[in-house]
Amino acid sequence: MKIGLFIPCYINAVYPNVGVASYKLLTSVGLDVDYPLDQTCCGQPMANGGFEKDSTKLAHRMDDLFEKYDYVVGPSASCVCFVKETYPRLLEKEEHECLSSKIYEICEFLHDIVKVNHIDSYFPHKVSIHNSCHGVRLMKLSSPSELNIPKYSKLHNLLSLVKGIEIYEPKRVDECCGFGGLFSIEEPETSTCMGEDKISDHMATTAEYITGADSSCLMHMEGVIKRKKLPIKTKHIVEILSASL
Repeated sequence: MKIGLFIPCYINAVYPNVGVASYKLLTSVGLDVDYPLDQTCCGQPMANGGFEKDSTKLAHRMDDLFEKYDYVVGPSASCVCFVKETYPRLLEKEEHECLSSKIYEICEFLHDIVKVNHIDSYFPHKVSIHNSCHGVRLMKLSSPSELNIPKYSKLHNLLSLVKGIEIYEPKRVDECCGFGGLFSIEEPETSTCMGEDKISDHMATTAEYITGADSSCLMHMEGVIKRKKLPIKTKHIVEILSASL
């Protein structure tokens, strides 16, 4: 199968190492991966700002660019979720198969489609898993704490394959970190307080790193950590899963 690697624009601009790690991780498990160089924003910022119709051109562009691939995989639950949830409405008159039907968040893809049971990686550190809101409630990467269902975590399952790692979760396991896209800009005081509370929760686990599947959430917490000079770091899960590969 041919995989098209979707790297969201903010990851490409701010965290290119996450894009490199994603490619490295997917190829390490034997997948045929291609990275289309002409990809740009998926349109989520416009839609979240109330200008959904203006994101239609970007949706058409993305849909055409990734049409030839069997699967499309990206290291961002929020961006992947936007494509999966919104593109069918924006592209309802398209004749070919919509990108939304074959796009997956990278952890979801490795866990559910590839079903990896071995990763040759090594990360001898304590990590605390951050479950982002989109990842939990829309991408189903872990079980929402408010539902009376058996607990599961695809991130935990993947991390358990890494040699040398110690895995923890905060007490309020899926509480929002306060980023919320435009929410952090429109309500910065509330957003910052939520971030501080979430980081305290992670630090209580004694972890050295906070890890998760969304660079946006990690970026928000990283900002709080740096401003307050806190003794903990952030690292995207794909960087850990590909460590020492």
